[in-house]
Amino acid sequence: MYNRDYLSNQSSQYTQESSQVQLMSFLKATYQLFAGSLLAATAGSYIGLGIVSYLMGGIKWVLFGAVIAMVWFVIPRVKHKPGINLLALFALTFMTGLMIAPLLASIFAMPGGASIVGQAFLMTSVAFGGISMFAMTTKRDFSSMGKFLFIALIIMIVAGISNIFIQSSLFQLAIASAGALLFSAFILYDTQNIIKGNYDSPVEAALSLYLDFFNLFVSLLQILGIMNSGDKE
Repeated sequence: MYNRDYLSNQSSQYTQESSQVQLMSFLKATYQLFAGSLLAATAGSYIGLGIVSYLMGGIKWVLFGAVIAMVWFVIPRVKHKPGINLLALFALTFMTGLMIAPLLASIFAMPGGASIVGQAFLMTSVAFGGISMFAMTTKRDFSSMGKFLFIALIIMIVAGISNIFIQSSLFQLAIASAGALLFSAFILYDTQNIIKGNYDSPVEAALSLYLDFFNLFVSLLQILGIMNSGDKE
């Protein structure tokens, strides 16, 4: 005459509610750190524009190497160390802001350059928000995209290095277009991974989202810059 599953149902409901609270807390921390990363990158870009002449040549490769080292070796080792993990995250995103300064300077030098940068940032923000909402609400599972995305990223990096020697604006336009699609897919993939609990640190999750946003912004900035320069040879 009574529901024998009552206690088990109550326990299951409590567990689900607890998991939901933990997820929301993790998402809140992740997106707060993501916003902070954008601010750190903005500060890096602002400072970089003032010293852009020093960021050309060999120093940009030093910055690139430092960013790669931070992403692959430093962040994974300090992501659970309070204080140090935040310092590493914001130092890394600040350096990416310095890295993008020469590109921003070349865009600002064009007629209507500030408008181009504004358009690229707006397009990136809208795309990021839309794709993130889709990832959070869709029932489709995109976790199987990981291997394909990684291979595509390697191919794009190789193509970008090749174009350093080829110096073709048309080829760069193709690379940037492919990059815009690739990093849009990464936003979808990484957002779903965060929701599924595949990250054990908000710092690491925020970094993944930031790198997706940053590279999508760079790709769109290159596309708009090339299209407005009239140089597609």
